[in-house]
Amino acid sequence: MSDAIRAETVTISGHGGDSIEAYVALPLDEGSRGGVVVIHHMPGYDAPTKEIVRRFATMGYSAICPNLHYREAPGAAPDDAAAATRAAGGVPDERLVGDVGAAAEYLRGLPSSNGKVGVIGYCSGGRQSVLAACSLQLDAAVDCYGAFVVGEPPAGFPVRTTQIGDRIGNLTCPLLGLFGADDSHPSPAETAQLEEILKQHGKTYEFHTYDDAGHAFFSTDRPAYRPAAAVDGWERITEFYGRYLKDG
Repeated sequence: MSDAIRAETVTISGHGGDSIEAYVALPLDEGSRGGVVVIHHMPGYDAPTKEIVRRFATMGYSAICPNLHYREAPGAAPDDAAAATRAAGGVPDERLVGDVGAAAEYLRGLPSSNGKVGVIGYCSGGRQSVLAACSLQLDAAVDCYGAFVVGEPPAGFPVRTTQIGDRIGNLTCPLLGLFGADDSHPSPAETAQLEEILKQHGKTYEFHTYDDAGHAFFSTDRPAYRPAAAVDGWERITEFYGRYLKDG
């Protein structure tokens, strides 16, 4: 398989028919393949997130990241767009589901699609990945240290968000969760609570918690980066998506 890809910015019709920006990376080899919707973290639709989109393309998937902050600040730098979204209270859940659903349909509409689509999110995107998987028909979901899937945010938290533990019964696909033992949002107690809810509903899931890792351990451009946890996490993502998104 060739790892040659094409990456570009496109416009998709998001929630409510709004035109929004999205970043797409596609393998150039022939054949049918699954797709991955990447949900960016609160800091925004930034260069590290676009690198993740390209990484999935080199792994053999069609990948897309919708710009969740586009409506608040079209054309703005990622930090400015994120600040505008925070000032507005964050990305509304209904809008998030609509935008991710539109991105998934974009991938399914590609000539190379095998019809299977997964989702992955980091930080706030981790919670949103679970929310999308409880609201849309997807084939696999990955939650990378998503806060407030269970548990309420502390007083004064700058973004309006609520727990979604009561929606786990609607989860439509297998879930992979990757967490840090030193994280406070989500804390190990919160991930244990989520695991218990998944068990109660008979859902297919895998959770892995890394010692000596806190929040954002995948972020290569931050002091929180933990190479051992990130390398193992990518291996688990590769195996998980290989199981649920590839043909056969």
